Amino acid sequence: MSILVFADHHDGKFPKSSFEAVSYAAGIAKALGTDVVALTTSNLSGDGGLGKAGANKVLVHNTNSTDSQQLTRLVLAAAHAVSADIIIFSHEITGKMVAPRVAAKLDAGYVPGATALPDMSDGFSVNKNVFSGKAIATIEVSSSKKVISVLPNSIGLTQDGSDATVETFAADLGSAGLKVRTVKKEVKDGIPLPEADIVVSAGRGMKGPENWGPVEELAKLLGAATACSRPVADIGWRPHHEHVGQTGVAIRPNLYIAIGISGAIQHLAGVNGSKTIVVINTDQEAPFFKAADYGIVGDAFEVLPKLIEAAKAYNANK
Repeated sequence: MSILVFADHHDGKFPKSSFEAVSYAAGIAKALGTDVVALTTSNLSGDGGLGKAGANKVLVHNTNSTDSQQLTRLVLAAAHAVSADIIIFSHEITGKMVAPRVAAKLDAGYVPGATALPDMSDGFSVNKNVFSGKAIATIEVSSSKKVISVLPNSIGLTQDGSDATVETFAADLGSAGLKVRTVKKEVKDGIPLPEADIVVSAGRGMKGPENWGPVEELAKLLGAATACSRPVADIGWRPHHEHVGQTGVAIRPNLYIAIGISGAIQHLAGVNGSKTIVVINTDQEAPFFKAADYGIVGDAFEVLPKLIEAAKAYNANK
C-alpha cells in the first residue's frame, strides 16, 4: 500500500501547497512504513522537486485537463494502480473540486482542510479548523479508505528527501464535462498570497490608492506579499486578487501586518490562522486589536516610516 498525493502545478512549477501536501503524505508514510507516490500532469521537468519533499515516485499523465471529472478519474485510476488507501490533496481550488468526488467514488472518509498530521495511536483522527478558525475539530476516520486535503501553511514543509523516480502513467480520462475556450491569466507581481510567509495588508485607513507606496516599500523590505481588505478592492484602490478575508483569499502566514483595517469578522475569518498578527490603527477600540498579538495605536502615516527605517536598518546589519 502506498500513500497517493495529487500534486497540482502551474506551467511545470509546483506551488508551496503541493510540496506541503507531499510532506504531509511523507509524514503518514513514515508512521505506516510505506512509500509516497505523487501524481501529476504533463509539462513536468524531472520530478519537479517532489522527491525532496518526500515523494518516492512521481506518476505523470499526459494531460492538461482542468476538468474535475477527468481529474477524478485520473486520481481513481492511480489509486487503484498503486493500491492506495490514503489519498492526499492540497486544500486549494483543484483539491476542493476533486477530493470530494474521489471520496464519494471510493466511499471513503473525507477530511477537508487538515491542519496537522493524523493521530494514529488509537485509530485515525485528523484535526481541522471549524467556525471560521475559532475552534479545532478532531475527526475520527473509521473507513478503510481515506481522503484528506491539507490546509496550506498549516503543517510546514520538509525537504530532506532525494530525487524521486519518474514514470509515465496512462489512464482513460473519458470525455470532459467542462470545455475551456480561453484562459486569461492575471499578471501578479511578487509572492503569491497563499504562499507568503509574511503579508503586509492595508485598508481604508490609507485614505486613497496614492498612499500605498509605503505599504509596498515595507513589504519589499520584509520579503512579503501585499494584501488589502475587501472595501479597498471593491472601490478599486487595489486589485481583487489582493483581497484577503472570508470572501477573498484565506491565508496563514507566519506574520500578518494589518494597517488601517478595523478587523470585521469577515476579514478575520480569512487571516486568523496567521501565526503572529500585528495591527496598526488609530482607533484603540478597533475589533482587530482583540485578535492581535501586537498592536500599535497610532497614525499609519507616522508609524509606517518608522517601520520602514527599522526594516532598512535590520537588512543592513544582516
